[in-house]
Amino acid sequence: MKAVIIEDENSAVLNLEHLLKAIEPHIKIIEVIDTVTDAIDYFQNKSGYDIVFMDIHLADGNSFEILKEIEPVTPIIFTTAFDQYAIQAFKVNSIDYLLKPIQEKELKNAIDKFKQSQSSTQPTFSQEQVKGLLNLLQGQKKTFRQSYLVQKGDTLTPVASKDFAFFFIQNGVVRGTTNENVIYHLDGKLEDIENELNPEEFFRANRQYLIQRTAIKNLSIYFNGRLIVNTLPKAKEQIIVSKANAPKFKTWLNQA
Repeated sequence: MKAVIIEDENSAVLNLEHLLKAIEPHIKIIEVIDTVTDAIDYFQNKSGYDIVFMDIHLADGNSFEILKEIEPVTPIIFTTAFDQYAIQAFKVNSIDYLLKPIQEKELKNAIDKFKQSQSSTQPTFSQEQVKGLLNLLQGQKKTFRQSYLVQKGDTLTPVASKDFAFFFIQNGVVRGTTNENVIYHLDGKLEDIENELNPEEFFRANRQYLIQRTAIKNLSIYFNGRLIVNTLPKAKEQIIVSKANAPKFKTWLNQA
C-alpha cells in the first residue's frame, strides 16, 4: 500500500506515520505535502499512490481547494476537527474521516474500510458528493469563541477574543497579546484557538502566529516572495508569511 499524506503539522505527520506502520507494517509513505499549492501540483503530475490522508486546514488554505482543481479518483481519509454534524456528513458521503488526535482503533477501521472498497467496482466517492459536502459545510452556521479565561497572579479574568491582537507560540507555550500589549498564557494548542475563532477576523500567518485583522499596521515585502506583518502592538519577533501563503493572506486582508 502506497500512501500520500497532506498535513502541515509535523507532530501530526509523525503520529500518523507511527500509527500507520503499527497497523500496516508494509505501508510505504511516498510523499508528505504541507500546502494546497504543492498538493495540486503533485496530484496533477504524479501517480502510483493508493490512498491519501488529507488534513482539511492547511497553512495556505482549505484542502477542499485541492479537490476543486483535481478529479479525485483515489480514496481519501480526511483528518481534522469539525463538529459532530459535519462528521456524519463525511460518513454519509462515503468519505472516511478521522478526528484528531487520531486513535489507532479508528485508523484501523478506516484502513479496513479502504481495503473493502478495493474489491468494489464502485468509486469511493464522486465529484458531485464532494461538491455536496462542500455546500453542506459552508452552509453551517458556526459559532465562534467570544472570550478566554486568563490568569494573572491569583486572579482569573475573562478577556474578549476581539481584545487579542495576536496569539503566538513561545517556548512551546501558547500566549496571547492584547491590544493593550498585555501578554497572557493560554491553555491548549494554537490550532485549537485557530479553529475556535472567526476566520474572517483572525488569520494563521505561520506556525507561530495567529493575527487579528485590526492589529495589522502594514506589510513589508520580504525577499523570495514572502511578507513581514507589522502589528500594533509590535510583536517581539518578525511575523513572516511564506511565499505560498502570501496571496491568500493579501486576499483575506483586502476583503470588505
